[in-house]
Amino acid sequence: MKTMRKAKGLSQDDLALELGVVRQTVSKWERGLSVPDAQMLIRLSEVFDTRVSMLLGENIIEKEADEMEKISEKLEITNSELAHKKEKHRTILLWILILLCVATVAIFIALASAGSPYLSWNYHDPETAVLGVICHGFEWIFMRLAPFIFAGTLAGSIFLIMEKDDKE
Repeated sequence: MKTMRKAKGLSQDDLALELGVVRQTVSKWERGLSVPDAQMLIRLSEVFDTRVSMLLGENIIEKEADEMEKISEKLEITNSELAHKKEKHRTILLWILILLCVATVAIFIALASAGSPYLSWNYHDPETAVLGVICHGFEWIFMRLAPFIFAGTLAGSIFLIMEKDDKE
């Protein structure tokens, strides 16, 4: 696709603008990180004035059923690989959200049970005073943000789990 784009004298931005997508999408297509859907392949074939089969890397002279079936199988395999990659990323994101949720609860419990020990420190010593202010600032901010962090990560985790169940 990159060769065809350059042959037409188009930049990635120009092609993206003509297709109504962002430049990053064109870049991903050219690097093989994603595949345009069927409608986009048709639009690309019109822009490049070529057959869709040429965009898919095939050199079809005659439109035989067997060759079209091979292209269809290749697209199915590619879509399956992309779906697997997307599912893997979704699983990783789910575990990150779960770990963040657990870490938030653990830090919240640790701070709540510690009882702000820095309040009894000697604040006449500059180093202790600075450390005490930092500890107090962290605790103050964290205790106010922790419920929102927890709620957000919990909601995100539930959303990802429900979305996964819907697909199955």
